[in-house]
Amino acid sequence: MCGIAGAVGGGPAEVEVLAKEIAAAQSHRGPDGSGLWSGAGRGEGHVALAHRRLAILDLGESASQPMRDARTGCVLSYNGEVYNFRELRRELEGEGARFRSSGDTEVVLQAWAHWGTAAFARLRGMFALAIWDPRDDRVVLARDRMGIKPLYLSPAAGDRPALFASEVRALLASGRIERRIDAAGLSSYLWNGYVHGPGTILRDVRQVPRGSWMAIEADGGAGAPVAFADERAEPGRDGGDAVERLRDELQRAVAMRLVSDVPLGIFLSGGIDSSAIAALAARTGPVTTFNVAFDEGRYDESPYARAVAAALGVDHREVRLSGDEFLADLDEALGSLDQPTFDAVNTFFVSRAVRRAGFTVALAGTGGDELFGGYASFRDLPRARSVLSRMPAAARHIAAALLDARHFTHRLRYGVPAMKRFAKLGDLLRSRPQMVDLYQVSYAVYTRSFLEEVRTAAEPDVVDGLSSAARFDLEAAVSGCSDLAAVSRLEQRCFLGERLLRDTDCTSMAVSLEVRVPLVDHALVAAAEAVDDRRRFEPVGRKQLLREIGLGGIDPALFERPKAGFELPFDDWIRGTLRERITSTFADDALCERVGLRASVLRRLWQAFLSGAPGIYWTRVWSPFVLLDWCRSHDVRL
Repeated sequence: MCGIAGAVGGGPAEVEVLAKEIAAAQSHRGPDGSGLWSGAGRGEGHVALAHRRLAILDLGESASQPMRDARTGCVLSYNGEVYNFRELRRELEGEGARFRSSGDTEVVLQAWAHWGTAAFARLRGMFALAIWDPRDDRVVLARDRMGIKPLYLSPAAGDRPALFASEVRALLASGRIERRIDAAGLSSYLWNGYVHGPGTILRDVRQVPRGSWMAIEADGGAGAPVAFADERAEPGRDGGDAVERLRDELQRAVAMRLVSDVPLGIFLSGGIDSSAIAALAARTGPVTTFNVAFDEGRYDESPYARAVAAALGVDHREVRLSGDEFLADLDEALGSLDQPTFDAVNTFFVSRAVRRAGFTVALAGTGGDELFGGYASFRDLPRARSVLSRMPAAARHIAAALLDARHFTHRLRYGVPAMKRFAKLGDLLRSRPQMVDLYQVSYAVYTRSFLEEVRTAAEPDVVDGLSSAARFDLEAAVSGCSDLAAVSRLEQRCFLGERLLRDTDCTSMAVSLEVRVPLVDHALVAAAEAVDDRRRFEPVGRKQLLREIGLGGIDPALFERPKAGFELPFDDWIRGTLRERITSTFADDALCERVGLRASVLRRLWQAFLSGAPGIYWTRVWSPFVLLDWCRSHDVRL
């Protein structure tokens, strides 16, 4: 696990300086070493690749990066872990490859040297990489098919080389990226609470899409992304052995991620997903688990985590976080955010606790809800689509207008529109009865009417939080799927791929911790999608199949309680310790204007929250606060 950076297409001194500066801004991602390689293309363009190392496998100098292959001259700067590297190594040795290191980095380099872009589909794990190949006179960027590891590109502009990095903030640190908010990214953030790719919050920076590679020529010119994995297979078509295949893949996914040359722990909330990971890991040997406890009892899952740890017989450690400690360390937590997001701070605190305990790697249960139907969306969205698809469009619009009238008193009383779930029904009624549309409306931070009030301008290409390109990709992903399988794919690509994984990466790497996510394994996902819908998802919300294959031998009564995510006591803390800070932020008219928000509307929203207005949850005020704080910290504006 590391940070990568590079510059392509400038003069030799320029690309070296830029790559060094970008890599230095990512030193937290790799405190164990740094490296730089530079060279010339066939024309006038030069290339520099940089690397920051967090040593996990093969801790010696033989695994340092950027790594060069003497036979082909190819150079690799790589971030991630490829878990099937040993079997790939044996195959490559059969083709004549020779190795001088014992980890996965050289395997990835040799796989490229022998197989080219066909190598990417054979890598099982998480990765973002850059390879200079003098045979083609280009740098190739690639990102794992589940989108676990981030990779950002700012194409060449004017006399500036193309730049890439593991973090958006690192590109800003180069001093060569314009500090301007992308209007589409802002619209996406205000709707979702995060920026949905392929864009970012910055005008000049884009994501390398998941499961894709793209080439940068030696002169800095960038080509279009090319997908290396076919994700169009229809779910639920396999035979009766599908569950056994899934069981095998789950056990293998966990076992692969236990390979480490440094201490490894497991996040344990006491819920089904993290408990299944801990249970499967405990079968292989001693395990250490971690949980964050709170003084606020209704948020505290530590008793459940302790009970599961006791049942597994593992070494369990508990970290308590109080409101005062949260406030004292809030700037550090917010500073870990690579882009604005209304989540992530919780992962920062648990990651920091694990790192301070002497661990460099942690396993997390992320992905189980998306894969096995753990969210309310699996129940609500198919019902909504069924009902709305039977209603004529005219009837839906009439019903929406009646609902608007019903909620008018809320606006009169609190100064903002109603935003609780029932208030979103009007937006649902005005939407197409298609799963992508219904999914986006159900997850929106605000109603459409409030967004019209709070933002100073709208971006025409972004509708309900999605650009036309992102909507096209999502609609293609769910085409031909059953309703339940469609919700699963949307949860994987949106909530998981664009929010949870990105947030986990930036906040864990901010404290130099590698987080591995066994349930976000492409072979495991394929095996799960081969299981019949009824067996995979029902009863909806229970994740019964994951219980059966991952929690065998543990008392089922430990998990018979209402679902609760890992959530900090934000509601209490925002009303208490954070109240003054948020008040002053929303009072800053100039800051709000620079970011494209109306301060007067935010202040009305803030007062509605403080007065206990129905549906004005903590996320409604936390989301714009984080956006404003991030833009102020990085001096970014529209």
